[in-house]
Amino acid sequence: MGVNIVIGGQYGGEGKGKIVAHLANRDDPDFVVRCGGPNSGHTVHLKDQIFRLRLLPAGFVNSRSRLLLAAGSIINLRLLITEIELTGIDAHRVGIDRNAAIITDEDGKRESQLGLRDRIGSTLSGTGIGVVKRALRDGTIKLASDISEARPFVTDVSAEINCGIDKGQLCIVEGTQGFGLSLYHTLCYPYATSRDTTASAFLSEVGLSPMKVDSIIMAIRTFPIRVEGKSGPLKNEITWEELQQRSGYPYPISEYSTVTSRLRRVAEFDMELVRRATMVNRPTELALHGVDYLDFANKGILDYDFLTSETKEFIKHLENELAVPVTFIGTGPEQSELVDRVCGRRRLILAQRSKSGIT
Repeated sequence: MGVNIVIGGQYGGEGKGKIVAHLANRDDPDFVVRCGGPNSGHTVHLKDQIFRLRLLPAGFVNSRSRLLLAAGSIINLRLLITEIELTGIDAHRVGIDRNAAIITDEDGKRESQLGLRDRIGSTLSGTGIGVVKRALRDGTIKLASDISEARPFVTDVSAEINCGIDKGQLCIVEGTQGFGLSLYHTLCYPYATSRDTTASAFLSEVGLSPMKVDSIIMAIRTFPIRVEGKSGPLKNEITWEELQQRSGYPYPISEYSTVTSRLRRVAEFDMELVRRATMVNRPTELALHGVDYLDFANKGILDYDFLTSETKEFIKHLENELAVPVTFIGTGPEQSELVDRVCGRRRLILAQRSKSGIT
């Protein structure tokens, strides 16, 4: 047991939350820790419920997992408590690192006054202001240990997880946003987020050594997206109407951002961006979402063998170009619409053993 990290390889919205929720159920982790702030969200589709979260880890779906927010997190307590109530989880499962920074809605208003939405497509969550105040050691910034409302949640996240790992326990680290938005590694500065978004950066936020990492799962999309407005370049941008026509979807398709609820921009797959994200992050696995956008015939498929031949060729091309296996394939937005090739191989081996009379 050790640490598995889930990161994004494009501009966010790559389906990281879906993979974290799946792993939380499949691997039964002891800890799921989320990095970043409320400037980005993740969506978990469970049966007839849709949970749009900005702070609570997607691992909430496993009632046994401890849910933690890293020391590098920027936290709006009002939002966090709302999400705890929304999901109906036991609040005692949630822990906030004592050094996590606390922001309020006023910080979001300050970003609006600075014109960040017009300049760089900011979601105006106050996360950037929180990062700035913390870097300046501004006297108005508060840490979780300073806030009475946060004290029931306060813990030492790094110590909790490291102690657990030493005992053979499993931790999933949920990264936020995507590689193309990294403050340090984007190719389109200043159209970036307020922090680094690489696997190594997330480990630093949590307080974990790279030596304890077992796997890095990088989520990507067949058609990458960015938030609306002046959020930066998006190579080979297309319309949702064009995507519907090409995919064969029988009804209109579109996606809206979790934070601003505004229509996202969408574009053709950019191999150059994904290749660079692979070089910097060195993922051990890829999670490819949106094969239903390649062809509606893939919608809801749960077995790799039943994907269209063109889709299989696309996946093989990715694996050959990046030298990384595609282990998860999203065939729709629902949590259940996912091909898990690892589980598929396990089922095949068990079936073969059963036929051979091997136990």
